[in-house]
Amino acid sequence: MRTLGLAALVMAVCCACGAGPSVRPDVAVVERGDGTPTETSTQAPGTAPELPVPVHEPNWQDCTRSTLDTLGLGAGPAGLVLECVELAAPIDAEGTINGAFTLGALRARLPQTPTDVAPLVVTTGSDRSATSTLAALAAGPVAALLATRPLVAVDRRGIGTSSPIECLDPTTVPDLRRQMLDLGQFTRPPTPGGDSADTVLALGRDATTACTDFLQPQELAFDAAHAAADLDQLRRVWGVDRIGLVATGSGVDVALAYGSAHPEALGRLVLDSPAVVGADATTTAEAAVRGREAALAAFARQCVALECALGPDPVRAVTDLTNRARRGELGTVSSNALLTALVDQLGSPRADVQAQIRDFANVLAAAANGDTAGLRSRIDAAAAATRTDGQFVARCSDGRQWPTPGRVRELTTDWGQRYPVFGPEGALELLLCASWPATTPPAGPGSALTPTFAVAGAADPVAGTGAASATGVLGASGTPTATIAWLGAGHPSLSHSDCVQFAAAGYADTGTLPPDGGACPG
Repeated sequence: MRTLGLAALVMAVCCACGAGPSVRPDVAVVERGDGTPTETSTQAPGTAPELPVPVHEPNWQDCTRSTLDTLGLGAGPAGLVLECVELAAPIDAEGTINGAFTLGALRARLPQTPTDVAPLVVTTGSDRSATSTLAALAAGPVAALLATRPLVAVDRRGIGTSSPIECLDPTTVPDLRRQMLDLGQFTRPPTPGGDSADTVLALGRDATTACTDFLQPQELAFDAAHAAADLDQLRRVWGVDRIGLVATGSGVDVALAYGSAHPEALGRLVLDSPAVVGADATTTAEAAVRGREAALAAFARQCVALECALGPDPVRAVTDLTNRARRGELGTVSSNALLTALVDQLGSPRADVQAQIRDFANVLAAAANGDTAGLRSRIDAAAAATRTDGQFVARCSDGRQWPTPGRVRELTTDWGQRYPVFGPEGALELLLCASWPATTPPAGPGSALTPTFAVAGAADPVAGTGAASATGVLGASGTPTATIAWLGAGHPSLSHSDCVQFAAAGYADTGTLPPDGGACPG
């Protein structure tokens, strides 16, 4: 086989994106450190049977305009159709707790999307709502995957368009949500001589008490295993024996739980920028912090090229602004609130990337000059998207081995040196879930699952770099996997990269994995 360098790979993959869904990209080779090209085999490591088309459909209702307007996504591409539906799912599939939850689902398609092919189902875990993630993908400039088949997102319990959880009662602890967002920066320590770790631990304890009391006896029914059972309700509604999943970020936990519980019902699995799998909370959090620092560096390079308002060293400008927020010099804008808005900007797909970078740089520059109105608006939007009560419950339910306050104090110092922008707050946030009741983590797949396609982002500010851990868990079960690297910054890669979408479309169409070890340009 003739080998290709990375430049040729970029040309081969990107220029092929209009060729159609059944033509897989010739993802070829990446040179070794000594410059010697390493060939990847063209032999497919595994195939999966064709996905069945739904036999029955729920009562989808057009919600294109309302969804795009609510999420501030603009007009979207011509002919985009978004349809919404509510599904009932039992609180406990085993029947030990009576009752049901209402799950929100969203279907996206374009005029050219075939009507006689099976959809892929999107799950995002607790990072973002699945429906907002799908809506952003559908309304964005990248459409290779959606042109080949419908995509359907199902929101996790208590998140997005599913029945909300509003357990942080402001009459119990006034403004608890805001205090958690601020990590108690403007809250007096709970005991004389207490520090930030004591404050955040107390906030997490108050939130845990409020939410577990509110949810009883269902307080342990919001983990990845229950989310996986909810996805199987959609399969049952459709009347099919298997479905294809696209899992982004912490949605990998839901996807693997689904594969463990229903291995025969998983027909495709795409892991897009997955979070670290099977690790303690500290390891998972550090991967995310590391990804945020890398994404900030990528933002800074683009900012400099555009001569943005942050000057010749945007990283230094952001670091200085964050340190000022830590010292309370931005009024009531806390450092963690600032960083929440920053992560949202670094991760979200943008139709006009250059304009968005300039605009956000202007917002930060204005805040540095004393005008925080624009930054406060960004903070409110980011908090509404990522810090709901349902997301707090889901994150705490999925985490394992939360660190002690003493360990967090050590991490605050260590990460503050190694990850100066995001490190200290990333460590402190771990204490918000430290009081949550521990649950038994879901077991990994006990046998081989469908061949799985994974994408590893180079600078992912939401999940960090967890693809290797995910494919390692799958490999231990005998599951064939193939991973490509996306060399860009943001989350998830499917929302940003036509190249990644085209590779995913080829896999979804044929059930055959692309060669392992390729790359898509940023």
